[in-house]
Amino acid sequence: MGENIMIKPPVEVAYKEELEALRATDIAKRPLNWRMSPQAVRTFILGSNQPVIYQGKEIKIDKKYFGNDALVERCIVTLAGNRGLMLVGEPGTAKTMLSELLSAAISGVSTNTIQGTAGTTEDMIKYSWNYALLLDKGPVREALVPSPLYVGMEQGIITRFEEITRTPAEIQDSLISVLSDKVLNVPELGDEGLIFAKPGFNVIGTANTRDKGVNEMSSALKRRFNFETVAPVREVALEKQIIISEVNKLAKENHVEMSADENVAEILASTYHELREGVSSMGHQIDRPTAVMSTAEAVSVYYQSMMSGYYYGDGTISMDSLVQNLVGAIAKENKDDLQKVKGYFNTVVRDKQDREGGLWKNYYEARKWL
Repeated sequence: MGENIMIKPPVEVAYKEELEALRATDIAKRPLNWRMSPQAVRTFILGSNQPVIYQGKEIKIDKKYFGNDALVERCIVTLAGNRGLMLVGEPGTAKTMLSELLSAAISGVSTNTIQGTAGTTEDMIKYSWNYALLLDKGPVREALVPSPLYVGMEQGIITRFEEITRTPAEIQDSLISVLSDKVLNVPELGDEGLIFAKPGFNVIGTANTRDKGVNEMSSALKRRFNFETVAPVREVALEKQIIISEVNKLAKENHVEMSADENVAEILASTYHELREGVSSMGHQIDRPTAVMSTAEAVSVYYQSMMSGYYYGDGTISMDSLVQNLVGAIAKENKDDLQKVKGYFNTVVRDKQDREGGLWKNYYEARKWL
């Protein structure tokens, strides 16, 4: 195996050929310092039925974001208009993935990122100092260590700010003047301390609605962003498609020689959809767990079950393993939720195994792990 293999390559590496093909064939208008036009950015994220001809080859542009196409278009227009973009929604709704795709397509890099936590400080966002050089040469540019916001402004690229509401309010507010005036002041550098953002610079933030009230954004900071709510997937068929696509991608990245089983993916998608919505496909009311019943969690549950089948089983997905991993995902937040899942199995899953049999019967029998 080569030394450059990565567990999770950045978007610009994973889709290098697609990005190169789109850039080479892109003739539409593009904002200053964007790597491709808004039309091409949309095509990269939402895919195309027509392959791109590049260097004599047909390059297929796959759909990468399965959700609201109009939301993606609004996000691109927001960034083209130099407004900050804030993606909000429940955990596991692909906010981070969408911000990565936008950054890679627009700036060619998705890794200029601030990860918001309770311990995030202002120097992690703007800049810090190499103290050995600072003591030796004083406050000169050479001694300054740029952080993601500084890098974004200096290079004219997007800075991603993940989980912004996990960050203390006073640290969040350090973004206000930067987003308003597109200027970063480094007082220690004197007359040379004003860093003016180059065209192409912008900020994409993400925030979980479950973090609302943790460190609520100030109204002044909110005004600097256009907010877009990323909703959970509402269709079982689409959720099944996402599970299959993401699981197969993970298997390929980790050299696991198994493919997602469509029937198992449909069972898992139905389970997550019905528990999340609180209504079965037959219209019966279900007690909704307080746990995050996101598509991302469903992908994780399926993939863990696949790994068990690959390394310990016969290369197929076991319903016992699927239910065990489902229990682990749900119980990590609130063990009381398991009673609600038991109720779901004893009503909805029982009815489905009576009507449809097959894997639903095996799924119902695996309730012993609940």
